Amino acid sequence: MSEAIGKRCWAIAEGYIPAASHGVAPELSSHETACILNAGARDAAVEITVYFHNREPAGPYRLTVPARRTRHFRFNELTDPEPIPRATEYSSVITADVPIVVQHSRLDSRSPNLALLSTVAYGVE
Repeated sequence: MSEAIGKRCWAIAEGYIPAASHGVAPELSSHETACILNAGARDAAVEITVYFHNREPAGPYRLTVPARRTRHFRFNELTDPEPIPRATEYSSVITADVPIVVQHSRLDSRSPNLALLSTVAYGVE
């Protein structure tokens, strides 16, 4: 498939990076991930803006997803323009210049009984 699929704007209303982890880093570090699929023929210029309940937004974080590829971006590895604080609730809006598909996942390894969740983000056009 070289056809673009998805939407250009996505929202993830739920975000939280636990401050602690239990297990071998980086594989078992607690984290949030935006899984982005670009099935189209053009590279996707992606921007992520992160919103908080008690301060101004952070971002935009600028990323590229090559054509006909997928990339998984850990929110705790985003550092430019600033790191996303741990143990803080947030939401995010992800925009791209071409249609993409976004899925959100979290690994919570604060306990040796790991918790993993995943959901498709809310697409807006």
